[in-house]
Amino acid sequence: MDVVSPVRKPYEIDMLDKYADDGSQGVIITTLEKVYNWGRSNSLWPLSYATACCGIEMISSSCPQHDIARFGSEVFRASPRQADLMILAGTITKKMMPQVVTLWEQIAEPKYAIAMGNCVITGGIFKYSPSVVANVPDYIPIDVFIPGCAPRPEALFNGIITLQHQIRRQKMLKRKEYLGKQPKRLKDGSLNPNYVEGKHYPIILGES
Repeated sequence: MDVVSPVRKPYEIDMLDKYADDGSQGVIITTLEKVYNWGRSNSLWPLSYATACCGIEMISSSCPQHDIARFGSEVFRASPRQADLMILAGTITKKMMPQVVTLWEQIAEPKYAIAMGNCVITGGIFKYSPSVVANVPDYIPIDVFIPGCAPRPEALFNGIITLQHQIRRQKMLKRKEYLGKQPKRLKDGSLNPNYVEGKHYPIILGES
């Protein structure tokens, strides 16, 4: 014997299940949060910050051969106020880092960042250079890392898809932010162009 709830009839349950599984009926049962995240994940407008070889690969990703428009990210913006995704592609020097942080803070929430290439992630071949920032994630919260020297456009697409999956799983107004952390790091003197880590002194002075 079937037990029927006094609130819902059996045929209503069957119809809901049918429409939920079959998109041809034109009805989708979902939540506002999922619709919101779906829209954001498929319309990521990047703020390009290309400084080296990785920038060439990022530029080629928007050409017809690769077509980044398939992922809704073809609208590269020159202003941070019109973007919601920052792609750091290439080497970041200590003189550039304060400007990078300023641009990041000018992007409206919710915002995301992709580190493209070894130079952004670990400093790459310039890791021990006194003028290169080898710890960019300490200043800007990176959502997706794309290793390589230089990563191909397909690798960038994979990073964008990974970010899309992250966005679709997010909860409204619960994204952890790093606001207030950058100014403290920028005032510690580590980005002074004349600053050199202690372990480099013997090399510079010719004592090694």
